[in-house]
Amino acid sequence: MKVILEKDIKGLGKKGDIVTVKEGYGRNFLLPRGLAKEATEGNIKQVSLEKKAEKNKRQRELEAAQEIANRINGQKIQIATKVGEAGKLFGSITSQDIAERLKKQYKVEIDKRKIDLSEPIKNLGNYPVNIRIHSKVHANVIVQVVEG
Repeated sequence: MKVILEKDIKGLGKKGDIVTVKEGYGRNFLLPRGLAKEATEGNIKQVSLEKKAEKNKRQRELEAAQEIANRINGQKIQIATKVGEAGKLFGSITSQDIAERLKKQYKVEIDKRKIDLSEPIKNLGNYPVNIRIHSKVHANVIVQVVEG
């Protein structure tokens, strides 16, 4: 019996795969639990359309991420903060501060978790920061911390 998987099933396949299973396993386990549906001609066409739509969506997301990376890659963002003795900051510059500055300066929404900052910035100076915009797209910006 041929079925189209509705969910990933360990040892059998991933969602959308067309697999051949024994008749009893398909009728008594997979179909009643909603883990699969019969591989009719109409269902196969529907799955292929869904896969194509998903592929187009991923391609659009990648292109949008590349456009954002082109806008901010190599740019310098300046963050002014209060400074104590010997150039030490009161507090620190975090990934949240960098994300807010990117939004304000370049009109770009970046999730603070996608900004690779090994530790908060606690001194004046220039710091290179890597930003993971997409799994395949990265950008580097220079954070300039100044007294303000």
